[in-house]
Amino acid sequence: MNKTVGVIGMGRFGTTIAKLLSENVNVLVFSRRKSVCDQINNTHTHLGVHLSERIRATDDIKEIADTCNLIFPVVPSKSFRGMMRNLGPHLRPYHFLIHATKGFDTGDIKEEDYEKVTISRREVHTMSEVIEQESIVARIGCLAGPNLSKEILEGQPAATVIASQYDEVVKVGQEVLNSRWFKVYGSRSLRGTELAGALKNVIAIGAGILGGLGMGQNIWAMLISRGLVEMINLARELGIDSKGFLGVAGIGDLVATASSTKSRNYTLGTRLANGESIEDIRANMTELAEGVRTIQVMKKLCDYHGINAPITQTLYKVVFHGDNILDSLEYLINYPYHIDVDFV
Repeated sequence: MNKTVGVIGMGRFGTTIAKLLSENVNVLVFSRRKSVCDQINNTHTHLGVHLSERIRATDDIKEIADTCNLIFPVVPSKSFRGMMRNLGPHLRPYHFLIHATKGFDTGDIKEEDYEKVTISRREVHTMSEVIEQESIVARIGCLAGPNLSKEILEGQPAATVIASQYDEVVKVGQEVLNSRWFKVYGSRSLRGTELAGALKNVIAIGAGILGGLGMGQNIWAMLISRGLVEMINLARELGIDSKGFLGVAGIGDLVATASSTKSRNYTLGTRLANGESIEDIRANMTELAEGVRTIQVMKKLCDYHGINAPITQTLYKVVFHGDNILDSLEYLINYPYHIDVDFV
């Protein structure tokens, strides 16, 4: 494993990963925009963040593959397959890819068509599955956890999980990312970690709505606990190991994302509660919250597989059909749950 590690995608979290890596190794980052690369290389800043001189930028994706054996793709889920189709031809079996994208790919089904089509597990791909489909790389991992970028960039303590079926992927990820204030745990539950990281964004939108309404901790705790049940029920129905939902990448990430105004998904929910439409939010949110796409996919999967998921289905109607928020909340409060925990 050479000493330069690659990062693809220089949004807020990609920048955070690059900064963390630079404490241990040299980093080569990729951005499609030459202006971003020039700024990083000439001023060592990006998005208002000061970057180490160990970080260099390129707009040549082949250079990333040629220079780095270990690469962290950190791009939005809707762009992930396109990125992999560009990167894939340059990858070799010796490459390690650890992605940090919390969302789903739906192949040829476009987001604007979600309402009209049936979506089952066959049409939904995690990012590790996209990597498998678009390259010859086998050693794949996923990074997920309560990783709010702003806190990490401020130097506050945090932890994450790298999940992979290959122990060497976890080991090398820990070697390049572990630092004084950043702890990396390992897991073999790759699909479960990916699913937990994606689905919690849906519940975080709901938590933001509660925050925007000025609601307290009682109803917030109910949302978190019942939302976790829906997440685990979906994982079990899809045949995915749900143990990771009870760890740092599951409940840990859920609590952080669903309680912080620094979370894009929470912020989106707050704006909905304050009367903005999803169209207005899309128009002026710099990095759209992953939960917007995920809530559509999760709702369609629950419908197809016959999963009882009242929180997901109600949030879907609020976000995409403008259902009244207070009426929806009353509906959920009075929903006839008969058993509290039925998944253990």
